[in-house]
Amino acid sequence: MVGLNKHNRRIAVYARVSTQDQDCARQIAELTEYAQVAQFEIVGIFQEKQSGAKNNRKERAKVLKLAQGRKIDAVLVTELTRWGRSTSDLITTMESLQSWGVSLIATTGFTFDLTTAQGKLIATLMAALAEFERDLVRERVKSGLAAAKARGKKLGRKPGDNYKVEKIRKRAQQLHSKGFSNRAIARQLKCSDSTVKKALQTTSQQQ
Repeated sequence: MVGLNKHNRRIAVYARVSTQDQDCARQIAELTEYAQVAQFEIVGIFQEKQSGAKNNRKERAKVLKLAQGRKIDAVLVTELTRWGRSTSDLITTMESLQSWGVSLIATTGFTFDLTTAQGKLIATLMAALAEFERDLVRERVKSGLAAAKARGKKLGRKPGDNYKVEKIRKRAQQLHSKGFSNRAIARQLKCSDSTVKKALQTTSQQQ
């Protein structure tokens, strides 16, 4: 955390490889040695075999939970590509870590250590980039809506435009005509009773 002596910093070691035939052992050995030399306190070691593009990185989620709970002062990785799925993901997670006062330290290459002047500068730049990206998204959305409206396109959902209802409507009608109850139809079609009711109401209205 900012202001802590580096020798009493609590850290989480995080290692990741991209395929199942790879091993995190080398990364963990390197990170553990680095932590010992720096006299960091290792709170936990987290590893996973997962492509950087995958969203279901459970071990990284555990590290983020520790960071949010102020249980660690830094996350230690071999390089930032082991942590971030993409540039936008890296910026987003680093922004979250910054808000919790947690550094992201890489043993090689680019690093994000909030106890250094360089790290603080990077944090400021990352926050500015994240805000700039959000502004761009908002501007694109506004421009798209304005252009659609100018073309005369009606925005928003149409009355009765319910995907689930339309999807089951025909089958629900067939089962209903055979004497099945709404509950029985819902069980067969794996949906809620209310969805079946809406589907049958829509059918009767169209007749």
